[in-house]
Amino acid sequence: MTGGVLASIDPSVLAEGVNLMWVAVVCFLIFFMHAGFAMLEAGQVRAKNVANQLTKNLLTWSVGVLVYFLIGFGVEGIAGGAGFSAAAALGDGGWVNSWLFGAVFAMTAATIVSGAVAGRAKLRAYVAYTIAISAVIYPVVAGITWGGGFLGGAGLGFTDFAGGMIVHGMGGIAGLTAAYVLGPRMDRYAEDGSTNVIPGHSMTFAVLGTLILAFGWYGFNVGTTATVFSVTESGELALGGYAAVGRVSLTTTLGMAAGGVGAALASVALSKKVDTLYVANGLLAGLVGVTGIANLATWWGAVAVGLLCGLQLPLVFEFVADRMKIDDVCAVFPVHGSAGVLGVLALPFVSINGFSVDVLVSQVIGVAVIAGWTVVATAVVFGAFKAAGQARVTPEHERDGLDVSEHGVETYPEFGKPSVATDGGPSVVDTTNDSPRADGGEEAGAEIKMVTAVVRPDKLGAIKQALAEVNAPSLTVTNVSGRGSQPAKKGQWRGEEFTVDLHQKVKVEVVVADIPADEVAEAIADAAETGEPGDGKVFIMPVEDALQVRTGTTGPEAV
Repeated sequence: MTGGVLASIDPSVLAEGVNLMWVAVVCFLIFFMHAGFAMLEAGQVRAKNVANQLTKNLLTWSVGVLVYFLIGFGVEGIAGGAGFSAAAALGDGGWVNSWLFGAVFAMTAATIVSGAVAGRAKLRAYVAYTIAISAVIYPVVAGITWGGGFLGGAGLGFTDFAGGMIVHGMGGIAGLTAAYVLGPRMDRYAEDGSTNVIPGHSMTFAVLGTLILAFGWYGFNVGTTATVFSVTESGELALGGYAAVGRVSLTTTLGMAAGGVGAALASVALSKKVDTLYVANGLLAGLVGVTGIANLATWWGAVAVGLLCGLQLPLVFEFVADRMKIDDVCAVFPVHGSAGVLGVLALPFVSINGFSVDVLVSQVIGVAVIAGWTVVATAVVFGAFKAAGQARVTPEHERDGLDVSEHGVETYPEFGKPSVATDGGPSVVDTTNDSPRADGGEEAGAEIKMVTAVVRPDKLGAIKQALAEVNAPSLTVTNVSGRGSQPAKKGQWRGEEFTVDLHQKVKVEVVVADIPADEVAEAIADAAETGEPGDGKVFIMPVEDALQVRTGTTGPEAV
């Protein structure tokens, strides 16, 4: 029965259906990588620039995929020598295995650039570059390689299986070029040329983004084995590109793991600590390294390339930041650029086909052509905007943050606002109705004084209770930062050490009249004490007069 049903199925129809389904699922996986890029980049920027980074990721896809559909797909055909072919003219199957498959790769190359120019690029300049890379810059690279152009298999023989250089290397080089043209963020470099560390706001986001990208990468690499079945001349089903799926899966996984290990080892050598962000970036660099050679690399070659890409990450990042003075915020060049270059250049040394001088020559030429085109094209676009004064935001807007200046929003509107005062205390002291007066009595003519204390934030609850017990519950609380006897702390961000000598405190202000100010000061001190440096200080100052806004009362009665 089963044999009869199978015999009635046209093998070509079955092959086409399965292949289309496979490519569609792969495209959806690669699209999901944009969530990874959004989280990774958002975690590495300051809190005041998070919404801007998320918006750029959203617009990269929204603008870029439309431009690629209308223009880029056809330009890719021209670069490949086949002439302009509109994506709109494709059939149902072609829109999946030709246009959409190309679009998700193109958008990956485009979104890489956003991480390099974070924190200072005008949105209009970035969107304009997204249009340029989707319409021309990436399509030209894809056309002269995968599209049958002079660098591809029918020409020079440049080999890049899934875009280690064509997508990631190109995106990383574009990001480095754009960051150079824009210049560094404010305060990134001191007047003496030394590098100031500017930590990102969320390691959690960065690592989550890394793992999402790693998951999507299986679609990126394994998905490039774009055909599951093929039909032989005799009409029988056979494995198509899927015949290499095992090797691609293996090399992708080994390269990823080795990249994380390599970055961890380099981090320990440089700073004596395993830097979390370096490990995350190294994992991605290992993936980039094997992406171009995943179908031809030996298992040990994948490990070696991934390890090399992880090891180079901290060294290249520090060279770019400290020597070249290029502010690559999200390390897109060492993660995507240099790792992509190293991966495709390593092919003749780790190939299952053995070493070949001809392959090495073609790989070197291919890298040089792609890099040269990317640098020139990117520099022209961002250079034009810079010449027009439209490349980066004003110093005032950069200082305030791009979330407000570019979008009019705040990613964390409730953080640090005057209307929000949390102290973690178990209860609220009610100062209305039957509660005691703030000055503790009705007697007139007493001297007004202000007691000001700068203390640890976690002691605020105990201080509120202590003030209530001495009949002075009214207070004003401000979040502040400063330094005194508390020793500075050392922090680390992507392997770079920085000093934290301004500690978070709260400033408590209490104005009293009839209650002795020294009693209030002692109550605060007793509640705030831990015995460790950094407990804070209490100050007592005279107040010349007071005016109650509601009643117009002055003097101690106003208190």
